Amino acid sequence: MALISKSFGEFSSWNGKGRLTAEDYKKVSEAINKAHSFGKPFRFWGCPDSKTAWKTFKDLGVDFINTDMPYESSRYLNSLDSRVFYNTIDSSVYTPTYLSDKKKSPIQNVILLIGDGNGLAQISSAVLANGGKLTLTQLKAIGFLKTQSSDDFTTDSAAGGTALATGQKTYNRAIGVDSFGKPIESIMELLTKKGFSTACITTDHITGATPASFYAHQKERDLTAAIANDLMNSKLSLFMGGGSRSFADGFSKTDFSILNSIADVAKSNKDQVGLFFSENTVPSVLKGRGNLLAEATKNGLEFLKAKNKPFFLMVEGAQIDSYGHANNVPGIISEGIDFDRAITEAIKFADKTGNTLVIVTADHETSGFTLPQGNVKEKMIEGDFTTYDHTGIMVPIFSYGPQSDIFSGVYENNEVFHKIKQVLDLK
Repeated sequence: MALISKSFGEFSSWNGKGRLTAEDYKKVSEAINKAHSFGKPFRFWGCPDSKTAWKTFKDLGVDFINTDMPYESSRYLNSLDSRVFYNTIDSSVYTPTYLSDKKKSPIQNVILLIGDGNGLAQISSAVLANGGKLTLTQLKAIGFLKTQSSDDFTTDSAAGGTALATGQKTYNRAIGVDSFGKPIESIMELLTKKGFSTACITTDHITGATPASFYAHQKERDLTAAIANDLMNSKLSLFMGGGSRSFADGFSKTDFSILNSIADVAKSNKDQVGLFFSENTVPSVLKGRGNLLAEATKNGLEFLKAKNKPFFLMVEGAQIDSYGHANNVPGIISEGIDFDRAITEAIKFADKTGNTLVIVTADHETSGFTLPQGNVKEKMIEGDFTTYDHTGIMVPIFSYGPQSDIFSGVYENNEVFHKIKQVLDLK
């Protein structure tokens, strides 16, 4: 006898949607185990024919999947190893005091954290892989942003970043310019005139589309040399990111002091400082980056606080997007959890000062990410994708601190700029 084959209907009436009941799970498992006790491979016939069913039977040890969709079934099952991730890193969840949250008190500092490509499914995957909660999910003021650019249903990071930074929608690939290519004043440039310190921290190249949108003005995001020149001529108090090779001429003729370590940032009393994490691409968490983003955020905040001036800090968790483009589930989850570590530092700082507003959002969603199955106790996530590109899905916006409730609701991404002006009482 080559194999043992039984009708699934003898053990369960499950239709392949949802989950087997505990009683049916026991019956089905016993049937499979009994067949295997005879040293024979096993299959069910007349069984549910869905992705959920295929994975269930695979996990239970069925040797042959009975299906009318052999190509789709084999494609799905063969991709499981790359799409199922058991998480091993964590973000220690910080519970805010809420003492300043939603209060109608003045704001001195603003921290804007942008998870590039960090849609609701990406956030959900990080939450569930982190044991069911993040520091981010402790925040109570929540809304959604519509992310369409001026020329496309689906934005890119340049147009998305520019909308957040300047308050105007623009075309894809534009950095700090309007739909006609005319430079627009960014929130950082506006606040510098008002006596604020300003800073950018990113796990991307510092000339990447999102950070560049806050200090540069170029018609095309690939004009790296021009963007680098804009940074060197900017009034930023602090920058940290990758890509030192983009600055071949160095900073010798600028007012920036380039430091050698994150610890040096907090100690520095210079007016303008910079730190490069890498010559080219910043390593990912999976490739040994460690706790760099949170440490950079913490030390950056100490540097800014020591200036005894109000400040605006933008922190980007850039590689959630990179791994979304690659349809890489482990990367999305690990970068999302790492981003929460930086959020934790921002919320702790907000609680210490009482006059700091923290805003957490995304420029867009990447990859049409979905979470069909998982296990919270085992920190296991199965992810799936609809595209290798960005999507037009709305992205969440969370906020914490004085007047944070103003950021609740559903609105266009460029409105974030105007709401920041509103809460800072800037005419």
